[in-house]
Amino acid sequence: MMKVAVIGSGIGGLSSAIRLAKLGLKVSVFEANEFVGGKVNEQWLGSYRFDMGPSVFTEPELIEELLTLVNKDKSVFPYRRLEESCRYFFEDGQQVVVPSGMEKVAETFQTAFGESSSRTFRFLNRLSRNYQALYPVFIEASLHRRKQWMNRGIWKAIARIPFYGMTTSMSKVNRRQFKNPKSAQLLNRMATYNGSSPYRTPGLLNIISHLELNEGPAMPVGGMARISQTLHQLCLELGVTFYLGERVEEIRHDNQQVTGIRTTKQDFPCELVVSNMDVHFTYERLLKGLHYPAKILNQEKSSSAIVFYWGMKTNFDQLGVHNIFFAKDYRAEFDSIFKTKTCFADPTIYVHITSKVEKADAPEEGENWFVMVNAPINVGQDWDEFVSQTRQSCIAKLSKALGKDIAPYIEVEAHTDPRKIEAVYFGKQGSIYGNSSNSAFSAFYRHPNFSKTLKGLYFAGVTVHPGGGIPLALNSAKIVARCVKEDFHLS
Repeated sequence: MMKVAVIGSGIGGLSSAIRLAKLGLKVSVFEANEFVGGKVNEQWLGSYRFDMGPSVFTEPELIEELLTLVNKDKSVFPYRRLEESCRYFFEDGQQVVVPSGMEKVAETFQTAFGESSSRTFRFLNRLSRNYQALYPVFIEASLHRRKQWMNRGIWKAIARIPFYGMTTSMSKVNRRQFKNPKSAQLLNRMATYNGSSPYRTPGLLNIISHLELNEGPAMPVGGMARISQTLHQLCLELGVTFYLGERVEEIRHDNQQVTGIRTTKQDFPCELVVSNMDVHFTYERLLKGLHYPAKILNQEKSSSAIVFYWGMKTNFDQLGVHNIFFAKDYRAEFDSIFKTKTCFADPTIYVHITSKVEKADAPEEGENWFVMVNAPINVGQDWDEFVSQTRQSCIAKLSKALGKDIAPYIEVEAHTDPRKIEAVYFGKQGSIYGNSSNSAFSAFYRHPNFSKTLKGLYFAGVTVHPGGGIPLALNSAKIVARCVKEDFHLS
């Protein structure tokens, strides 16, 4: 039986382990931390539970697909569909609750922003058709293997090239489509889902809005950490072995073939390795001396984040599960993140509150606030000062928008910043998604899911193809399994 070492237990690593174990391979997962799930993990601060990383969950059918693969009932992973996509708070005091579903979103854009509902509906429908056309050739297939992307869907995808907006920015596409700057700003924020700037990322990435607005977000019962917990349990039931607190130090190879890994505790021989580690660190730390794909890995990094975890000892009825408080000067904020790499005085703030639907996540008269601000990568800034300034900015901005000083209600508190993201989750310089998509074709220049140099080496997770976010990490594992089947003639 062929042995597989999976490096890292993030969503890409766990789902790769499931798929490869299902192929009949002997799979072991090596995780440097003492917990599984990568960024999708949880922590209790007093009587408040917090999801520590990703907070938006779309395409739950991808989890259900894994359950079906291993003959488990879908009820193993319960979740609820949220009626709201997000609540938006603008600098002039306007508050808008955006629902899920094309027709409802179109109606809301008309009521709140004065947009034509029919024009908005056509735009959202175009994004849906773009997504469906791209999915079989770009999202669930390797762009680097012709026999995968040359499928029946290729002609449909090619036919829609004029509608993707590949030659202009997301912001320009949205400003042309909508007359109200607030409409464009709302759609522009979707670029942050892969750590990019809407003023530089191509209009193609507007397909993210299809998942956020047309299909709408869901919430796993038990919070986002339930995703990694469910995948971990599936792995165990399939006989996958976990080595927690065991950091991989080297991927060993000989004669252009993987031969195993070396960890802090053992030498582990195997025929296959799947790295769920940041692809930059995989080359820099684990594959020293191997050819470095400079064209791919030297691209601009994605943004990072500063996150505060606040246990609030009161309820705020104005807030929902997902909330955005926009900066007045959105372009200047992204210039700060990507150009000057400095702390922005008036940041856009995202507040995620699972206790709105998961009542056990906070006391009855309290809420668990996940407060996130997009931040530059770590290039040696004074992060202690940045965090302090950002905390003050967040308290002032949220207090103004909500009509009362929120500071006295913060009962428990913790935070993370780019330094911690790099140290705990091994994201280079604290970047969350590896490379950004801040150029016309950067989305097509992500590292492939297999090595072109070493036989038996594969890559999964948000820093490789097809990109950032839980759905794409799950699809990266699907591509890895597909490549392994092709390379080793498995059924």
